[in-house]
Amino acid sequence: MLNPELAGSIVSVIIADDHAIIRDAIRDLLVSGTEGPEIQYNVIATAENGLETVAAVKNHRPDLLVLDVAMPLGTGAEIIRDLRQWSPSTRIAVFTGIASAGTLAGLVEAGADGLFSKANPPSAMVAKFPLLLSGGRYVAPEFTELIRLGQQSGTLTDRERQVLNRLVAGKSNKEIAAELYISPKTVEKHRASVMSKLEAHSVVQLMARALSEGLIDPATNALG
Repeated sequence: MLNPELAGSIVSVIIADDHAIIRDAIRDLLVSGTEGPEIQYNVIATAENGLETVAAVKNHRPDLLVLDVAMPLGTGAEIIRDLRQWSPSTRIAVFTGIASAGTLAGLVEAGADGLFSKANPPSAMVAKFPLLLSGGRYVAPEFTELIRLGQQSGTLTDRERQVLNRLVAGKSNKEIAAELYISPKTVEKHRASVMSKLEAHSVVQLMARALSEGLIDPATNALG
């Protein structure tokens, strides 16, 4: 892993967001070097969905991934868990417009190194990249209290989120069990826990509650 504290360090970056205007804005900030001369950023790839993100990180093993968590074809927390296996040294900066306590707490549990709000300009996030690359962590102040509340209120576990994602996609307990390499009985246990935590009595109610909590994206039926 590069040491960004050394003058002239070159940091490889992948930007993943399903909106081209955001990808371009972050790229322009990094390439312009206006955030400081101590680090040179090299944007080696971009991605606009979850599958492209995982493939790009596997191929390039970047120093830094800038990740939106509400993209098609992959949930934020699941992408982070997957990438931690393939490129554990990659620092992950999440840039999101989601302000759900459960979702944010789940991203921290999955291993995000930084959480940044899209309510703030991308330059505010880029200014914190040296901290992340030095091994530090950062959470936007507006997210800190939300995460604390989420952790205290019986937020969903990583496995429960995986089950929820598949339930709202219409998959059966047997199909979910096969995908997650667990027994149908275990799936049923997680399903009951999710239903209880979200106070839902049917899959329709579960989807409605998950949408209201920001646990799934209404356009893609994906978590994040």
